[in-house]
Amino acid sequence: MPPLSSTQQQLLAIDDTVTLIPGLLNDVASLILSFIPYSHQSRLKRTCKSWFIFFSSKTLFFNRRKFKSHSHLLCIFPEDPSISFPFLFDPAHLAWRPLPPLPCNPSTYSLCNFTSVSLGPHIYLLGGSHFDARSFPLDRPLPSGSAFRFNFITYSWERIAPMISPRGSFACAAVHGLNQIIVAGGGSRHSMFAAAGSRINSVERYEVEGNKWVEMDGLPRFRAGCVGFVAEESGEFWVMGGYGESRIVSGVFPVDEYYRDAVVMELKNNDGNDVDGAGGKWREVGDMWEEGQRARLGKIVVLEDDDRRSPEVFMLDQTDILRYDMALNRWQKETSVPRKAPDEKSFGFVVLDGELHVMTHLNGLDWSETRRSRQHKKAGTLFIQIYHPRKKTWRSLVAKPPFHHPLDFSTAVMCTIRL
Repeated sequence: MPPLSSTQQQLLAIDDTVTLIPGLLNDVASLILSFIPYSHQSRLKRTCKSWFIFFSSKTLFFNRRKFKSHSHLLCIFPEDPSISFPFLFDPAHLAWRPLPPLPCNPSTYSLCNFTSVSLGPHIYLLGGSHFDARSFPLDRPLPSGSAFRFNFITYSWERIAPMISPRGSFACAAVHGLNQIIVAGGGSRHSMFAAAGSRINSVERYEVEGNKWVEMDGLPRFRAGCVGFVAEESGEFWVMGGYGESRIVSGVFPVDEYYRDAVVMELKNNDGNDVDGAGGKWREVGDMWEEGQRARLGKIVVLEDDDRRSPEVFMLDQTDILRYDMALNRWQKETSVPRKAPDEKSFGFVVLDGELHVMTHLNGLDWSETRRSRQHKKAGTLFIQIYHPRKKTWRSLVAKPPFHHPLDFSTAVMCTIRL
């Protein structure tokens, strides 16, 4: 990581020479300012120099985490982040804030199928599939090994060590207790093509402290388009679904063979200590549904709760939400989305503040609830249906998105972060 400039270094801490609020000790003033929602801080930091320094300091992030005043935000990458601004969305205040685009590489273009994940006060953007003007043939997508981290203190992207094996469409999960990120499987498939592309079984982890990637035991089979999550209490890394081999239909069209099973890597040994080196061995879990129930795994979210020993895993299967029963290795229906999307529009599916958010982008004329504002008609609306798993209740809200084009949740990349 490149060294910080003198301007960036002065933003890292607040000292006694800076007065935040006249008449108050800085400890008291910093505590008051720390409770301001993150979505409003960008406007307030222009009030004066001392506030600009404070809202760009580590002190702010430390206070918000210490007193649990952080905001749970959604980061949306609508398309290639080097040409399209990512945005942070605060559903509690219906506020948006743009992030700067990814540093541009003049030789590559049309990045997709990358993964974003949050770890601490940073967002990581890893891998993907893109086209490279230096390769031949030009219309063949290649996997990317590039990795970036967004620093909210300097509000800029930082390039970190590239992955050992370039990949897109892969499983990824943050291990918060170890300050690491694990990636598994993947390939070179691009969103422009419905099939083809390579598959790999490589697994590696990123160690934040050393800024390095370490190889781990590979998956039992080649697997791409899969989903990953970590059950930190039990020390397990799960990889679900995805596709491996393909079969040819009519002698021309390749069709994916989707997996119905999952595989699990033990990250802790029998003594409860973390496994070093290449990690533990993989354990195969049988099929999670019977043949004919569904073609492939839907969109997956993981609800982590401090009061519960294991995470709760939910899947959005068309308009049904299912809960995964680890003991039975089966998906059980939890509920159905109250309002179906018109014209088979794609749904986004995320967890924010312990609730499941089902999102769709409307053009302003689809549902009567969105016709109250002419401004919404022109820009379209983001219709969010929110389910509380404990209360078993639904609610909804409407937000005006800042995007110039309709948001396609089948290709958009999203992750959540607490700031």
